[in-house]
Amino acid sequence: MTPGWRTKVTGFFLLMAVAVSGHAQVWLDRLPVDVLDVRPPSLRVSGQPGDLRIEETSCRSMPATDLRRRIVNTAIQEWAFFGFSVIDQTVERDNRWRRRFGPDLLADDLNQRSDDDLLPVATTVGGYWSATPDGRWMLERQNQTWNGPWGYRSDWRDHWSAAFISWVMCESGLDEMDQFQRSIAHHDYIDQAILARDGQAPDSAYIAYDIGDAPLAVGDMLCRGSRPEYFTLDDRRAHLQQGARTHCDIVVKLDESAEEIWAIGGNVSDSVRLKRLPAGTGEHGLQAVPYNGRRMFAHLQLQAPDIEPNAIDNSPSMLALRCNRPMQQRVASVGIILPGTTSPETC
Repeated sequence: MTPGWRTKVTGFFLLMAVAVSGHAQVWLDRLPVDVLDVRPPSLRVSGQPGDLRIEETSCRSMPATDLRRRIVNTAIQEWAFFGFSVIDQTVERDNRWRRRFGPDLLADDLNQRSDDDLLPVATTVGGYWSATPDGRWMLERQNQTWNGPWGYRSDWRDHWSAAFISWVMCESGLDEMDQFQRSIAHHDYIDQAILARDGQAPDSAYIAYDIGDAPLAVGDMLCRGSRPEYFTLDDRRAHLQQGARTHCDIVVKLDESAEEIWAIGGNVSDSVRLKRLPAGTGEHGLQAVPYNGRRMFAHLQLQAPDIEPNAIDNSPSMLALRCNRPMQQRVASVGIILPGTTSPETC
């Protein structure tokens, strides 16, 4: 990267502090599109909470050769926007909440948030909904909630984790539904990937495998079921096209030496968060293992060229931090170690 690029990023990649519950909350604005060609989800909606409207529903069509990196970089930028919060699932349950790191836009009491803090979250999540076929209906439900007694400070009434995944795929270049079944529910695109595995969805960008049955790569997804709990793809095959409480996260780093998988998901404790997941080594390399009473049942493998397993380190969002000393310290405090720093002369 050239010095001019870094100057431009440092000037735009603003450090923002919001006073919430007596402490400073820090998060990062998104990169300019000429540095990372991702359109903010907030641009897909208009209006204010209570009258928030979807204006854009289309998705981008991009070359498959760039698909995996775009998915990873897009998810990482949203994680940065929400404050680099990390949940460490590699520790036992009793210690897990002590290892929930980082500032975050949604963690504090709703009554303590300023309107300046709430508006970008509302338009961002509204933009996620816009990528789903039922987005307008879901946003209208939320508008009704915002027009209730709590106003802006009402939390999201519906889970938006599948909407987050749908927007990431939409913005990353999967514009056709036969490539990725964007939905308000994870099980719709999980089922599509299972059908692809069974030869019934040939254009699907993802193919489902049981955990450990295929090599895992960044840009793939790991999914679990909670109601009902699934252990294998066959468990879900018995319920295809039926509703289920499921959740998927996008893999952004594979760390063989630490035996960890890092994955980013939406609506994880009401935010976009990174999970550090324990891993084991199987026939095909690193694979997810049960953690804190939970287990993944599906590995959705992206049908696109692989990229480096530590792609998070090379993402534009993380590269920009190398020129931001205060944020380097903040990120280090949540367990993210940047691979080297950049001298002031190149920033």
